[in-house]
Amino acid sequence: MTAARTVVVLGSTGSIGVSTLDLFDQSGCEVEILALTAGRNVEKLAQQALRWRPRVAVIEQESLLGELRERLTGSGIACAGGALAVQDAAAMGADWVMSAIVGAAGLAPTLAAARMGSVIALANKESLVCAGPALLETARLAGGKVIPVDSEHSAIFQVLQPDCITRVARLILTASGGPFRTWSREQMALATPEQAVAHPNWSMGAKISIDSATMMNKGLEMIEASYLFSTPAERIDVLIHPQSVIHSMVEYEDGSTLAQLGPPDMRSPIACAFAWPDRLPWPAPKLDLAAMGQLTFEAPDAARFPAIAIARAALNAGGGAPAAMNAANEIAVAAFLDRKIGFLDIAPLVSDTLDRMNGVGDLAASVGDGALEGAMMVDASARRVAAEAVSQRPVFH
Repeated sequence: MTAARTVVVLGSTGSIGVSTLDLFDQSGCEVEILALTAGRNVEKLAQQALRWRPRVAVIEQESLLGELRERLTGSGIACAGGALAVQDAAAMGADWVMSAIVGAAGLAPTLAAARMGSVIALANKESLVCAGPALLETARLAGGKVIPVDSEHSAIFQVLQPDCITRVARLILTASGGPFRTWSREQMALATPEQAVAHPNWSMGAKISIDSATMMNKGLEMIEASYLFSTPAERIDVLIHPQSVIHSMVEYEDGSTLAQLGPPDMRSPIACAFAWPDRLPWPAPKLDLAAMGQLTFEAPDAARFPAIAIARAALNAGGGAPAAMNAANEIAVAAFLDRKIGFLDIAPLVSDTLDRMNGVGDLAASVGDGALEGAMMVDASARRVAAEAVSQRPVFH
């Protein structure tokens, strides 16, 4: 790992993107940044660009392109704006691409990187949820690889023994339980966005934090795990582990369960994805189990956290159901953050949207060149249905 690797960071100003660049700083590894992309945080993007000197800095919100150019005047760094420019950055043929754009917006650039044969460090779970089989096949055919960065899937990736893959009994995804793990439904009904984004262990953006609070993140991760590791829904379970030290487990048919442990720091799975199949020396925080004293576990409460069951049903339904579920969830989370619906309205709104779709989700079952178009058609349809459902609900107070 002495030669410089070319790198593109999609979503460089978000928590994963910032952690990725910090890891490069901390490890001192040789990288050549080809592109940095951001959604709207033009100030942060410009700061990063001046530090890392990419060939191009891309702002997805095209109206901010002028400001980006002004901030980078005289730097020699090219500037671009718009969703197509983000896809162009992803398709620069980098050795390694961090896919950290939040939401379904990350699908098109991630597929663009896959077509180029890049190694994709995947932190954008929606890409797999919306078009997992097509994404993985595209990467395989191009000679690339998709390496998961979500701590849960990184854990499974690290302990899943290739020679024993047919002997896996269960994949066990661990969950912190989020900020409302011990709250009653009555308390959850009154939860504010500020309370929901206050995750006890991880530093994440608002949308991902809300998904953790509803446990929809575990539902999305279940779908991811099914595609990544060719495992049916009935052999994937969720276990609440409040300390977030065991990041996930693989149970084998002989009764052995292998787990990956580490402090709750996203730089560790990013380092794994960057160095694979090697390991990256860097001043990582170390796990002190003696100081921690104990690790605890509990089963998720299906009544308070129905999102897991909704996701399992969508995975079993197949076709475009996972893409529709993801789109409806994005609309519901946005509505909650805007205080249009209550916290306990999020999961029912997603479920109602899936019920109203009436088979439209099958459009996303295509693979190859039609995968993106099919997934986006389902995504758009589900967003319309979910937005209508939001408008029909009583105003939340």
